[in-house]
Amino acid sequence: MMEIYLDNGATTKPCKECVEKVVEMLTVKYGNPSSLHEKGFEAEQEIESARAVIAQNLNANASEVYFTSGGTEANNIAILGSAAANKKRGKKIVTTAMEHSSVYNSAKALEKEGFDVVYLKPDENGQVTLEQIEKAVDEETILVSMMLVNNEVGTVFPVEKIKKIIIQKKSPALLHIDAVQAFGKIPINAEKLSADLLTISAHKVHGPKGVGALYKRKDAHIFARTFGGEQQKKLRPGTEAVPLIAGFGEAVKQINLTKQYEKIYQLNKYFKEKILNMKEISINSPQNAIPYIINISTNEIKSETMLNFLSSKGIFVSSGSACAKGKKSRVLSEMKLPEQRIDTALRISFSKYNTIEDIDEFLRQLTFGIKNLAHI
Repeated sequence: MMEIYLDNGATTKPCKECVEKVVEMLTVKYGNPSSLHEKGFEAEQEIESARAVIAQNLNANASEVYFTSGGTEANNIAILGSAAANKKRGKKIVTTAMEHSSVYNSAKALEKEGFDVVYLKPDENGQVTLEQIEKAVDEETILVSMMLVNNEVGTVFPVEKIKKIIIQKKSPALLHIDAVQAFGKIPINAEKLSADLLTISAHKVHGPKGVGALYKRKDAHIFARTFGGEQQKKLRPGTEAVPLIAGFGEAVKQINLTKQYEKIYQLNKYFKEKILNMKEISINSPQNAIPYIINISTNEIKSETMLNFLSSKGIFVSSGSACAKGKKSRVLSEMKLPEQRIDTALRISFSKYNTIEDIDEFLRQLTFGIKNLAHI
């Protein structure tokens, strides 16, 4: 059976170059990068090479990039580390109700420690406004945390204007940007975004699972949340996962933003044109959503039922964030969508490996499923 993988928002297929690099690091350059001999040096060089290429793609200095086990750990370090380091300056945090669970649940944990967390509510398009941010930020705010691209509906948030608001409000707040769903898809310039902290993940860009990175502006003050050796300036200690880090760097080298974006834009456009005449389908993603993600509802067949049917045909999509493990979408609920649309939602997410033929077969099977599963 031919596989059609349209769940690239959950994870992506590692590229050939990444896989080859990981194998090389496991079998040839397997030294501990902290060891003071040749095997250690060659492993350390691979880490620094990956750090440099990732920094270049963020328009950052290599010294500002720290490797983690993924986006979740990077977000935890950014949020919990900021709160711990700056709580004497204030105890207010501003974020949104649309955030990934690693941000949302970190904020919930800080509430239990006495922090005042403001969760900005989105409109029906899944967007928050600069006016909402301006109203929420004050002199007691020590952190503003917001995603650049939403992982379920693809909304692009106005993060590039936030730092200006922070300065205008005379707030000491650090700005954290969760760029996991944006990195490798749209240009990211940490300096232009005025980010103090920014987080990314390898497995969203055809790299390996188990590795991500935190950008921390040189003079951004945060505390470590784990303790160990001297690695990575003690912010994220522990022996580095060299094979995964090197694979991450290799995957980033393969990114061609302009070429990939144009291809995905055309796939998204074709998909939308095809479903325009399907009266059963509603589009939940806003008009300005990133083309890599499109969230739809069948309005008739529950998500789990349709997912199982499509999976039996070798077609793989999701009902929302993979980290939610099938729970009802908090994002769609916050957008105040009708229950029927929430319960029948599907997220289709594209990669450079997808084709027009993939979309045609997906829609053929989706149409069949809508017609036949309703009677089961």
